[in-house]
Amino acid sequence: MSPHDADLDALEAEAMWVIREAAGAFRTPVILYSIGKDSTVLLHLAAKAFAPARIPMPVLHIDTTWKFREMIRFRDETARRLDLDLRVHTNPDGLGNAITPFTHGTDEYTRIMKTVALRQALDTGEFDVALGGARRDEERSRAKERMFSLRGAGHTWEPSAQRPEFWTTVNSALVGGQTMRAFPLSNWTELDVWRYIQREKLDVVPLYFTQALPTVLRQGKPVAIDDDRFIFEPDEQPVVRRVRFRTLGCYPLSAGEESEATSVDDIIAELEVATTSERAGRLIDGVGASSMERKKTEGYF
Repeated sequence: MSPHDADLDALEAEAMWVIREAAGAFRTPVILYSIGKDSTVLLHLAAKAFAPARIPMPVLHIDTTWKFREMIRFRDETARRLDLDLRVHTNPDGLGNAITPFTHGTDEYTRIMKTVALRQALDTGEFDVALGGARRDEERSRAKERMFSLRGAGHTWEPSAQRPEFWTTVNSALVGGQTMRAFPLSNWTELDVWRYIQREKLDVVPLYFTQALPTVLRQGKPVAIDDDRFIFEPDEQPVVRRVRFRTLGCYPLSAGEESEATSVDDIIAELEVATTSERAGRLIDGVGASSMERKKTEGYF
């Protein structure tokens, strides 16, 4: 028995309560699936929460078309294995206008292909609560979220308007175009997530483990070249580096880190002495502490 089992049991029970509460208190819940480690844990918890039945709500993936190819393979395999009602949405206007991370800049690309796309998909599905794997320890604006986080009309977020949460009493009433976001993993840390993956023997996208990949340095960080759409800067040449990813997203905007971690045990050992946030590799967060909070007020998850 691991010395961390009691803590993991408590986090698991809390997360499963949030998932069941969302399923019971709202009319049309949906799980947001980013394909990363947190989403993997969230789906596993949902499967346990409703076993032996299948997960009783749709699972939504916002596909920018720029995810790592390994992520898409993993998504499709997971959907088959868990018999998911998988919904995939891409912003048709962004696709038609050829919006890419290279041609429109990080902020505009993220706004169109992620934020606007998410709002479109939630409105089309008429979902009144969206569950996601965000955690409070990721960065400062995430730390302001309640487990049940109210969104105004148009999916806007106002941190100061969040409802108090007393024990396990949830104010789930919605009026005037309001919706809710729910965060079952709010109180988990990155290390908790990996210890739970280890304990539950969960598969994750192989990119979390060190591989030799062709990369270039952007903002001093290795960015992998995942397909032939990558646009090089003048005189830039790919260099093979041994890297792994602590967080995954669109490949031109997800920097890796040089590492020799090839197993979950290795990753846990790295994290036990790490001093940087996993989001240090997310080039979408932009410059300045308010960047992510601004995105969230516009509807970004």
